[in-house]
Amino acid sequence: MIFRPRMDTLQHPKSGESFERLVLEAPEWVNVVAREAGGRFIFVRQYRFGIEDFTSELPGGLVERGEEPALAARRELREETGYTSEQWIDLGCVQPNPAVQNNRCHHFLALDVEQTHGQDLDSGEDIEVLTLSEAEVLTQIASGELQHALVITALSRVLDLRQALDQKKP
Repeated sequence: MIFRPRMDTLQHPKSGESFERLVLEAPEWVNVVAREAGGRFIFVRQYRFGIEDFTSELPGGLVERGEEPALAARRELREETGYTSEQWIDLGCVQPNPAVQNNRCHHFLALDVEQTHGQDLDSGEDIEVLTLSEAEVLTQIASGELQHALVITALSRVLDLRQALDQKKP
């Protein structure tokens, strides 16, 4: 189970009022901005049940219990795409939805990635690996084809996404 719901009784820090709030406990997540030496980005395309459609996303997934996020990023990139890298940069983390979730999503940049393995997918995963140029990534953001908030957040730490907005201007 990815999310475990719990109800907390809290006291508002300013008013002192007590109230109940739902908190979704979730493991940490990772996303990997993976870039080949030639500049192309590695994406995965998969079916997402929440929106009942296919999405293009960065490789990533759950951090296993006791696993460091950096190791999870390396594992997820290799498992989902078969790509590996020796050059990793920690891009920091974000809170996916702090209104109700207690987890973080860690972003990493993998440079000069190379396909060194086959995919090693979990049961239920059916992932197509794609490579996109920077222009194609920006076009997909501008067109709305690429909408995953955590993917766009990770990309914003590597690319100037204002260029995607420029594509939308008349």
